[in-house]
Amino acid sequence: MTEDEELLKLEDDIRRLKIEYEVYFNGGSPRPPRDIVFRIETCIKKYTSDASSLNLGQRFKFNQLVQKYAVNSELWRRKLRDKEEGRGQFAQKRGGDESAEARPVQMVCSGPDIDQEKIDQLLNAMVEAKRKAGERADNVDPRVFGKFIRDKTRQVKKSLQCDKVLFTIVVEGGKVRLKASRAS
Repeated sequence: MTEDEELLKLEDDIRRLKIEYEVYFNGGSPRPPRDIVFRIETCIKKYTSDASSLNLGQRFKFNQLVQKYAVNSELWRRKLRDKEEGRGQFAQKRGGDESAEARPVQMVCSGPDIDQEKIDQLLNAMVEAKRKAGERADNVDPRVFGKFIRDKTRQVKKSLQCDKVLFTIVVEGGKVRLKASRAS
Protein backbone atom coordinates (compact mmCIF):
# COMPACT_ATOMS: atom_id res chain seq x y z
CA MET A 1 0.00 0.00 0.00
CA THR A 2 1.44 3.38 -0.97
CA GLU A 3 1.71 6.32 1.42
CA ASP A 4 -1.15 8.13 -0.35
CA GLU A 5 -3.41 5.08 0.01
CA GLU A 6 -2.47 4.73 3.68
CA LEU A 7 -3.30 8.41 4.29
CA LEU A 8 -6.69 7.94 2.58
CA LYS A 9 -7.29 4.86 4.74
CA LEU A 10 -6.29 6.85 7.84
CA GLU A 11 -8.74 9.61 6.88
CA ASP A 12 -11.52 7.05 6.35
CA ASP A 13 -10.71 5.35 9.65
CA ILE A 14 -10.91 8.68 11.50
CA ARG A 15 -14.29 9.41 9.87
CA ARG A 16 -15.51 5.90 10.70
CA LEU A 17 -14.23 6.23 14.29
CA LYS A 18 -16.18 9.46 14.67
CA ILE A 19 -19.32 7.64 13.52
CA GLU A 20 -18.64 4.65 15.77
CA TYR A 21 -18.19 6.89 18.81
CA GLU A 22 -21.45 8.71 18.02
CA VAL A 23 -23.20 5.35 17.86
CA TYR A 24 -21.58 4.30 21.14
CA PHE A 25 -22.49 7.52 22.96
CA ASN A 26 -26.07 7.29 21.69
CA GLY A 27 -26.43 3.80 23.15
CA GLY A 28 -26.25 1.82 19.90
CA SER A 29 -23.10 -0.08 20.85
CA PRO A 30 -22.21 -1.74 24.17
CA ARG A 31 -18.52 -0.74 24.10
CA PRO A 32 -16.30 1.91 22.53
CA PRO A 33 -14.63 1.15 19.16
CA ARG A 34 -11.16 0.22 20.40
CA ASP A 35 -10.12 -1.76 17.30
CA ILE A 36 -10.35 1.29 15.02
CA VAL A 37 -8.50 3.38 17.63
CA PHE A 38 -5.70 0.79 17.58
CA ARG A 39 -5.46 0.89 13.76
CA ILE A 40 -5.36 4.70 13.71
CA GLU A 41 -2.79 4.98 16.46
CA THR A 42 -0.59 2.32 14.82
CA CYS A 43 -0.60 4.27 11.55
CA ILE A 44 0.10 7.55 13.34
CA LYS A 45 3.02 6.00 15.25
CA LYS A 46 4.41 4.54 12.03
CA TYR A 47 4.60 7.89 10.25
CA THR A 48 5.50 9.90 13.34
CA SER A 49 8.61 7.79 13.90
CA ASP A 50 9.62 7.83 10.21
CA ALA A 51 8.21 10.87 8.42
CA SER A 52 11.05 10.80 5.86
CA SER A 53 9.03 8.48 3.62
CA LEU A 54 6.41 11.23 3.14
CA ASN A 55 6.80 14.10 0.73
CA LEU A 56 5.85 17.65 1.74
CA GLY A 57 2.21 17.40 0.64
CA GLN A 58 1.78 14.04 2.34
CA ARG A 59 3.34 15.36 5.56
CA PHE A 60 0.93 18.31 5.50
CA LYS A 61 -2.06 16.00 5.08
CA PHE A 62 -0.73 13.63 7.75
CA ASN A 63 -0.30 16.49 10.22
CA GLN A 64 -3.86 17.68 9.52
CA LEU A 65 -5.20 14.17 10.17
CA VAL A 66 -3.18 13.84 13.38
CA GLN A 67 -4.53 17.18 14.62
CA LYS A 68 -8.11 16.19 13.73
CA TYR A 69 -7.66 12.90 15.56
CA ALA A 70 -6.12 14.60 18.61
CA VAL A 71 -8.98 17.10 18.92
CA ASN A 72 -11.63 14.40 18.55
CA SER A 73 -9.74 12.02 20.85
CA GLU A 74 -9.77 14.58 23.65
CA LEU A 75 -13.52 15.13 23.14
CA TRP A 76 -14.19 11.38 23.21
CA ARG A 77 -12.04 10.97 26.33
CA ARG A 78 -14.12 13.61 28.15
CA LYS A 79 -17.39 12.04 26.99
CA LEU A 80 -16.20 8.60 28.08
CA ARG A 81 -15.36 9.98 31.52
CA ASP A 82 -18.77 11.67 31.74
CA LYS A 83 -20.51 8.46 30.69
CA GLU A 84 -18.59 6.39 33.24
CA GLU A 85 -19.41 8.90 35.97
CA GLY A 86 -23.04 9.31 34.84
CA ARG A 87 -22.81 13.05 34.30
CA GLY A 88 -24.10 15.46 31.65
CA GLN A 89 -26.18 14.06 28.81
CA PHE A 90 -25.66 10.50 30.07
CA ALA A 91 -27.40 11.16 33.40
CA GLN A 92 -30.65 11.86 31.53
CA LYS A 93 -30.48 8.79 29.25
CA ARG A 94 -31.11 6.22 32.00
CA GLY A 95 -34.88 6.27 31.63
CA GLY A 96 -34.93 6.26 27.81
CA ASP A 97 -38.06 6.10 25.71
CA GLU A 98 -38.32 2.76 23.87
CA SER A 99 -40.91 4.01 21.36
CA ALA A 100 -38.35 6.39 19.84
CA GLU A 101 -36.19 3.42 18.80
CA ALA A 102 -39.00 1.78 16.81
CA ARG A 103 -39.52 4.76 14.51
CA PRO A 104 -37.87 4.54 11.08
CA VAL A 105 -35.20 7.09 10.18
CA GLN A 106 -35.97 9.21 7.12
CA MET A 107 -33.94 11.69 5.08
CA VAL A 108 -34.77 13.63 1.92
CA CYS A 109 -32.06 14.06 -0.74
CA SER A 110 -32.53 16.23 -3.78
CA GLY A 111 -29.34 17.00 -5.66
CA PRO A 112 -26.64 14.76 -7.09
CA ASP A 113 -24.09 16.53 -4.89
CA ILE A 114 -25.67 15.61 -1.57
CA ASP A 115 -24.17 17.26 1.48
CA GLN A 116 -21.64 14.97 3.20
CA GLU A 117 -23.27 15.78 6.54
CA LYS A 118 -26.58 14.26 5.35
CA ILE A 119 -24.79 11.14 4.17
CA ASP A 120 -22.98 10.86 7.51
CA GLN A 121 -26.29 11.21 9.39
CA LEU A 122 -27.84 8.50 7.22
CA LEU A 123 -24.77 6.31 7.75
CA ASN A 124 -24.95 6.86 11.54
CA ALA A 125 -28.60 5.84 11.51
CA MET A 126 -27.82 2.77 9.38
CA VAL A 127 -24.98 1.64 11.67
CA GLU A 128 -27.08 2.20 14.78
CA ALA A 129 -30.04 0.29 13.31
CA LYS A 130 -27.75 -2.61 12.34
CA ARG A 131 -26.35 -2.79 15.86
CA LYS A 132 -29.79 -2.72 17.44
CA ALA A 133 -30.93 -5.46 15.06
CA GLY A 134 -27.89 -7.56 15.96
CA GLU A 135 -26.30 -7.27 12.52
CA ARG A 136 -22.64 -6.65 11.86
CA ALA A 137 -22.08 -2.90 11.48
CA ASP A 138 -18.30 -2.54 11.10
CA ASN A 139 -18.31 -3.54 7.42
CA VAL A 140 -20.03 -0.35 6.18
CA ASP A 141 -17.50 1.74 4.24
CA PRO A 142 -18.37 5.48 4.38
CA ARG A 143 -17.03 6.19 0.86
CA VAL A 144 -18.92 3.29 -0.72
CA PHE A 145 -22.08 4.22 1.19
CA GLY A 146 -21.82 7.87 0.05
CA LYS A 147 -21.36 6.83 -3.59
CA PHE A 148 -24.31 4.44 -3.28
CA ILE A 149 -26.59 7.20 -1.91
CA ARG A 150 -25.57 9.62 -4.67
CA ASP A 151 -26.06 7.01 -7.41
CA LYS A 152 -29.38 5.82 -5.96
CA THR A 153 -30.64 9.41 -5.73
CA ARG A 154 -29.92 9.96 -9.44
CA GLN A 155 -31.47 6.61 -10.38
CA VAL A 156 -34.69 7.11 -8.40
CA LYS A 157 -35.09 10.72 -9.59
CA LYS A 158 -34.77 9.55 -13.20
CA SER A 159 -37.00 6.49 -12.92
CA LEU A 160 -39.77 8.14 -10.87
CA GLN A 161 -39.34 11.56 -12.53
CA CYS A 162 -39.20 13.44 -9.24
CA ASP A 163 -37.07 16.20 -7.70
CA LYS A 164 -36.49 14.67 -4.26
CA VAL A 165 -35.83 11.17 -2.95
CA LEU A 166 -36.85 9.95 0.51
CA PHE A 167 -34.48 7.43 2.08
CA THR A 168 -35.94 5.40 4.93
CA ILE A 169 -34.08 3.01 7.22
CA VAL A 170 -36.37 0.33 8.64
CA VAL A 171 -35.99 -3.03 10.33
CA GLU A 172 -38.05 -5.77 8.67
CA GLY A 173 -37.87 -9.32 9.90
CA GLY A 174 -34.79 -8.56 11.98
CA LYS A 175 -32.92 -7.18 8.93
CA VAL A 176 -32.06 -3.52 8.33
CA ARG A 177 -33.33 -2.17 5.00
CA LEU A 178 -32.63 1.11 3.23
CA LYS A 179 -35.58 2.09 1.07
CA ALA A 180 -35.67 4.86 -1.51
CA SER A 181 -38.92 6.41 -2.69
CA ARG A 182 -40.36 9.61 -4.10
CA ALA A 183 -40.43 12.41 -1.54
CA SER A 184 -43.55 14.54 -1.42
